[in-house]
Amino acid sequence: MEAPLEEIEFLARSQNRVEVLRLVAAEPHTRQELATATGASQATLGRILEDFADRSWVSRDDRQYAATATGELVADGIGELIAVLETEGKLRPLVAYLPTEEFGFDLRHLADATVTVPTRTRPSAPLRHVRDAIEGADTLRAFSHTLNEQTLSTVHDQVTGGNYGFEAVLSRSALDALAADAGLWTQVRALSRHANATIRVARSEIPVAALLADETVYLLVRDEHGILQASLSTDSAAVREWATDRFDRYWEQAAPFDPLEFE
Repeated sequence: MEAPLEEIEFLARSQNRVEVLRLVAAEPHTRQELATATGASQATLGRILEDFADRSWVSRDDRQYAATATGELVADGIGELIAVLETEGKLRPLVAYLPTEEFGFDLRHLADATVTVPTRTRPSAPLRHVRDAIEGADTLRAFSHTLNEQTLSTVHDQVTGGNYGFEAVLSRSALDALAADAGLWTQVRALSRHANATIRVARSEIPVAALLADETVYLLVRDEHGILQASLSTDSAAVREWATDRFDRYWEQAAPFDPLEFE
């Protein structure tokens, strides 16, 4: 019997091995169907299927190959490992900035997240991604330690235009920064007076910048200097549950917003 790490190496050395095992674990396939799906030659498939048979990972019934119970177990395991590594690769450039200690969900739930980062030709890409989303939303909630000019302007236009309701819990530091800019503060005051918008002030600093636009959660990731590094968006039910719960907790503990406190 091979050692577990040797078996992992055996599979990892060949994309075709991984793909064939996952295919036959999903449903029985003929060799021709496997060749069409993977692009592997018949000779290569013959070696792969023979190696799998030696390990009792596949069985043959007439012309079709199917995974055994242990073959399905291995296929599930390698599939999960690949998914974990794909997620890790997506988050690796951001891990130094992610407030993971605040996340009440497994990072696996970010597997399908869209990560938007600034580029030389599109330095504002993360904010553009968020703005596009909130322009088309029906409802918008937020809890954050900051509110940038672009997002505030978009929310202001959408709310005053009667397009949706807005609820936000902001850190005092975020409101202090907005109050220091006359133009931005005018928009904040207009929002606070609007029937479709409610702003509350967090009792303590909020370590995460999050938006809930309808069923999608947006996380804005900044470095230690406050420079935006990326936006993440996901429709994961687990992340949405965490964000909804966290918003509700901040909302219940927050104080009503009085602009005069910051002037």
